[in-house]
Amino acid sequence: MNFHIHQNITIHNLRVDGITNSSVLQIGSAGMIKPLSNLYNTGGFTEPAVEASGVRPPLVPLAPPAS
Repeated sequence: MNFHIHQNITIHNLRVDGITNSSVLQIGSAGMIKPLSNLYNTGGFTEPAVEASGVRPPLVPLAPPAS
């Protein structure tokens, strides 16, 4: 059985509180999601990062408001 899906998705705000290596964030349709986990040290860091302060950055809209 074949499904043909046409979508138009508009996202004005998207807030993700936490995402880990095993998380899946899906917007829209997918026939099959294959798990994949990659961990890269692209900054060449050699020591652990400092502890987070617990202050969240402000929300940033993904698209400008419609006028």
